[in-house]
Amino acid sequence: MKMPAQHSPMLLVHGGAWAIPADAAQDHQNGVRKALEAGYEVLGRGGPALEAVVAAVTVMEDNPTFDAGRGSFLTSDGRVQLDALIMDGGRMKAGGVACVERLRNPIQAARLVLEESPHVYFVGDGAEAFAAAHGMELIENEELVLPRERERLKAAQARAAAGMADETFSGLQDDKEPETAVRAADDGPMARDEGLEEQEMSNGEQGIENHGRKTRSVEDPTGWSHDTVGAVALDAWGNLAAGTSTGGTLNKTPGRVGDSSLIGCGCYADNLSAAVSLTGWGEPIMKLVLGKWATDRVATGTAPEIAAREAISYLYNRLGGHGGIILLGPDGRFGFAHNTPAMAWGLATWAGMHTGLQEGNRE
Repeated sequence: MKMPAQHSPMLLVHGGAWAIPADAAQDHQNGVRKALEAGYEVLGRGGPALEAVVAAVTVMEDNPTFDAGRGSFLTSDGRVQLDALIMDGGRMKAGGVACVERLRNPIQAARLVLEESPHVYFVGDGAEAFAAAHGMELIENEELVLPRERERLKAAQARAAAGMADETFSGLQDDKEPETAVRAADDGPMARDEGLEEQEMSNGEQGIENHGRKTRSVEDPTGWSHDTVGAVALDAWGNLAAGTSTGGTLNKTPGRVGDSSLIGCGCYADNLSAAVSLTGWGEPIMKLVLGKWATDRVATGTAPEIAAREAISYLYNRLGGHGGIILLGPDGRFGFAHNTPAMAWGLATWAGMHTGLQEGNRE
């Protein structure tokens, strides 16, 4: 006998945590709102959390505003390589793909891996072949590439050639060195609690936090973009799901995989703890297995809004990392946090939909 639905469905999404410029702000909020509409339509008719996450993330992959799917950052050789993970917290099943170049929607391929394979993770040609064998269309990589991104790559490579590599969200000066290393010389040694002491804000809404940090100004804030997208959902039956999708970092070496598609790093879901999706610079997030770290705090009794804040504090204090997190517990409590200048977020419940970019910014 099937138990009656007893939970109020909820959907949270993010569209990346970074220095979102003013002329891109509305596109980001519009993008996360459309994702909410698609995902909550599933939940509103009694559909499963997993399906809602796929619907929401697919909308953002199809939106060139974000670094996922079409319009993603380019690798150093000028191609798009995509990663995605999805996880079902009720069945404890997961599916992931990485370094795919011929799939329009990697989150849908990840769903196929979850449902149709005894394996959890496929990469590159193998992931594409598996997806094609299960009905997904293979496209030319050129269809995912935008002229805007060719220009962005050209500028990034020129900066790198001039010794101006993007260090904004990379954490410690040399990410392969011990965590006791210091930031670049003009920043001075990294204070253990600097990321929270310099600026700490809350907008008064349950679970929505922003832990900012003073950042050095640059001419082109779009060069800092880390528009990874993600969603977490709770359905009427009490099941949690999470999904994260990304095009990775600008000018990355081909074959590089970040945190987004790694279980427990950029994405995780378990009905006994929480569902989480992260965004930001992946290397520090991976080394801390930050998604699982956050859900474990919820499992031991920490409220999601506090656990989200603690996770971002840990990311910064331990490894100098920057990013954002959305976290949803099985009881419907939730948390948002970021230590970047902004994070595109959206929340949908029975009471309505809200989107924002940072503290005090809500529509």
